[in-house]
Amino acid sequence: MEGKVEDVVIVGAGIAGLTTSLGLYRQGVRSLVLESSDTLRITGFALTTWTNAWRALDAVGIGEFLRRQHDQIFGNVATSLITGRQTTDTSFKAEAKFANHEIRCVKRKLMLEALAKELPSGTIRYSSKVVSIEESGFLKLVHLADGTILETKMLIACDGVNSVVAKWLGFKKPSFTGRSAIRGFSESKIRHEFEPKFMQFFGKGVRSGAIPCGDRGIYWFLTWTPTSQESEQEDNPSKMKQLVLKKLEKLPNKLRVYIENTELEGFISSPLRYRRPWELLWGHINKGNVCVAGDALHPMTPDIGQGGCAALEDGVTLARCLAEAFSKKQRGEIGDRDEEEDQYKRIETGMKKYAKERRWRSISLISTSNMVGFFQQSDSKVITFLRDKFLASFLASLLLKRADFDCGILSRP
Repeated sequence: MEGKVEDVVIVGAGIAGLTTSLGLYRQGVRSLVLESSDTLRITGFALTTWTNAWRALDAVGIGEFLRRQHDQIFGNVATSLITGRQTTDTSFKAEAKFANHEIRCVKRKLMLEALAKELPSGTIRYSSKVVSIEESGFLKLVHLADGTILETKMLIACDGVNSVVAKWLGFKKPSFTGRSAIRGFSESKIRHEFEPKFMQFFGKGVRSGAIPCGDRGIYWFLTWTPTSQESEQEDNPSKMKQLVLKKLEKLPNKLRVYIENTELEGFISSPLRYRRPWELLWGHINKGNVCVAGDALHPMTPDIGQGGCAALEDGVTLARCLAEAFSKKQRGEIGDRDEEEDQYKRIETGMKKYAKERRWRSISLISTSNMVGFFQQSDSKVITFLRDKFLASFLASLLLKRADFDCGILSRP
């Protein structure tokens, strides 16, 4: 066992983990981030960052850096793959109703690198897979796969849908929706001709979308309910490409070209899982000096594009709620059990505050995403008729309502 006791150990160097670490560091609190892989996890190509995400990125101080590298999206357009007609067109330009919203397609690699670059050297410890947790008085013992045991005063789990810590807190494995998603990124040698709009397409049992990422790149996705035979093909990029092109045969040709030109390594397929809302209602988001964030807390379907955005919110909220436990006025060497117990109680209070703030926000996002996905990807003739004729604008407005959220600012030491 190592002799040094860490103030804060964060499991997972994804969006939630790095945002939490940077948020704490901005307030004078150092942390150790454990990452199971040997480098930053950069799968996923890109993500749509909505207004709430930019508020969080500004709070940790990297918003302007990312804005300079990613163009703003000025509209959201939905089209029926059944009729070919446009069902809604929402503008985010200055004179429009939703002008207060800021949306950009951000490359995941650039976001993670920007977060990591702002952290002190040695903050991230790679090839450190957590296998179990043990209690030792007011401390937690974190057991790693290589046999190392770390002692920490505070444990924050941002280790994804298969979180070891979430299981320790009593959460079940995320539920499978029966749906799957294929995502891809294609970049051409010349500038594309697409307007800066989020383009969505809904058909019978399929949902697709594409969004410009830079002046040469297009990030696209497809969600559908796979047959047993299609599920077997999800590990084969060549088969996945054929499947996407078949499902989206009515997609506008100028978009199909980008899917056709996507390299095989540019395809990612994954089953869609989510945390049942009532599990968050009754479950333990925190226990003493342990809590969960990001996908470990609220795995959700991608139908409102809030998975990564919510992870950023989690990180800022956690940092804001927990920094007080290590404030300069109260920081110092733990000299006796009374002081150790006092700090433990401050940590527990901060985590309870975080859990209270994030519980209903997470329930709202998961529930809205499931509902939107039900309508947008339905293969029922009645539902698709209602969606395309009456519900398109309502569903589009839900995305913006859930994005109109402010996780707060961070104090500076």
